[in-house]
Order: sequence, then C-alpha cells, then structure tokens
Amino acid sequence: MTDNEKAPAVESAEDRLVDEVVERLMDRADASGAALLGEAGLLTEVTQAVLERALDAEMTEHLGYEKHHPAGRGSGNSRNGTSPKTVLTDAGAVTVAVPRDRNGSFEPKLVPKHARRLAGFNEQILSLYARGMSVRDIRSHLAGMYGVEVSPDLIIKVTDAVADELAVWQNRPLDAVWPIIYIDALWIKIRSGSAPPGRSTSLWASTWTAAKTSLACGSATRAKAPRPG
Repeated sequence: MTDNEKAPAVESAEDRLVDEVVERLMDRADASGAALLGEAGLLTEVTQAVLERALDAEMTEHLGYEKHHPAGRGSGNSRNGTSPKTVLTDAGAVTVAVPRDRNGSFEPKLVPKHARRLAGFNEQILSLYARGMSVRDIRSHLAGMYGVEVSPDLIIKVTDAVADELAVWQNRPLDAVWPIIYIDALWIKIRSGSAPPGRSTSLWASTWTAAKTSLACGSATRAKAPRPG
C-alpha cells in the first residue's frame, strides 16, 4: 500500500449494532406486512412501547408501590387509568397512553405534560434497541435521556421495565414465509470516527430465492444502494 492509498474504512461496533437492529425492524415489517416508518410503522410501534413502559414505571415511582399491590390501599393516591397523548417524533406522530393518578399530582418526566415534540427520540430508541440488552447500557442510556434531575431509583425502575419490553421484542416469533416484500429507508444520525454525523441506513429486500427472502442493509454518509447481502 502506497502513502497515497488509504486503508479501507472499518465499520465500528456501533454501526454494526444499529444496522442490525434496523434490519430486524425490517424483518418484522416484512413479516407483518407493515411499513417501517409512518403512523402505523414498526419504528413508531417500538417507540410507543418503550414510552408507555417507561411512563408506567414513572407512575410506580411516584406512587411508591407497584400496580395492584396491597400497599396502595389507604395510601391516599392510586392509578386512575390513562389518557391518550400524541407527540411528534422524527418517524411521525406517536400516540401513547399516559397514566393518571387520582390526585392529579403525577408529572411525567420523559414526556412532560405540555411537550408535543420529541426531537431525535427515534434515534435514541434505535440506539437503545441496538445496545445488546445490557442492563448497564440501558440504564446509562435512559439516564442520558432523562437528564440529571431524576433520582437513581427512578432510572432503575424504568430500566427494569424497558429491559423487559426490549426482551419481548427481541424474542418475538417471526413467520417462516413472507409473501410481500417492502422497501423502505431510514435516516439515522450517528457519528463514526471522522465521518459527519448525518448518515443514512438504506434497507431493501431482494426477490424470492428458493422460497427464502434475502435482506440487506447498509450505511453511508449519503444515500446509495446497499450491496447485496
């Protein structure tokens, strides 16, 4: 190799993890016949699931006891159902069921009462799913999402709830045969070495090959067709 030749770029572990989780989302989209993005997309679905589990854990921390626990009897406050709230994310509108308490004193922190837009939240959710289900990583990531104003106990409760949700998603059953193939793409802002933070992950599914679907995804600093995988 001459001095003028550059060594090929090495894909970072973070790049591979994000690519893997997006490919899994695409697998599920293909299997269920759903889109990846949009109001009914799979990314919207997992964002909603994580938000609702986190909010429920926040309510548990606020009340001081788990749902249906006898400790709530005579405590002076209890759960009082949920109310729908729609927030705008990078993948579109997400409607979540926000828990309520009878005293009206619950103040959600991850989705504040008057917040209507969660900028960059989908990237955080993808990163959360891509972290390999490590409880320590989930806790660290959630602490960053919440900020420094919440207690360590709340982070632990939310971590436990979200880890359960991620495990369910990771172990979901997939159909062996997918009759419809969808093509979609998703922009993810990640930084890899000296590359600019704006990167694109392109997703595509090949045609049928011996009753088997071949999927491929790739990332680049600008949109381009991925190599067959």
